Amino acid sequence: MQRKTRQRTAIVEALKSWQNFISAQDLYERLEAAGETVGLATVYRNLQDLAASHDVDVVRLEDSDVQLFRYCGNDQHHHHLVCRSCGTTQEISAADVETWAHAVADRYGFADVSHSLELYGRCAACQAKAEK
Repeated sequence: MQRKTRQRTAIVEALKSWQNFISAQDLYERLEAAGETVGLATVYRNLQDLAASHDVDVVRLEDSDVQLFRYCGNDQHHHHLVCRSCGTTQEISAADVETWAHAVADRYGFADVSHSLELYGRCAACQAKAEK
């Protein structure tokens, strides 16, 4: 269990106030603009801890190694539909994916398998904007 420091509280509160996924660098810049004194390394370390405890969701930018983070109040396993234009995110449950993942694991003799799945596309608002 991590200590509840002022910096950690500021990071969690900033994540809670932001609906979409955000990079560690962008979160750091938001905190700095709000007058918080939190180092970039502290932001990265806390985000990794929060991800490990499943308090934040983590996705990778499509075709990139950049990780994006979002506070997650949903402790159930879920997946995401992410707009590649604006970053809007929709949580989705996918029973078919769960069934398939367990079947594949069973077929190859694996146990205690975990997975993540993100679907990337363009949300309706970005599609409408592109059509104009």
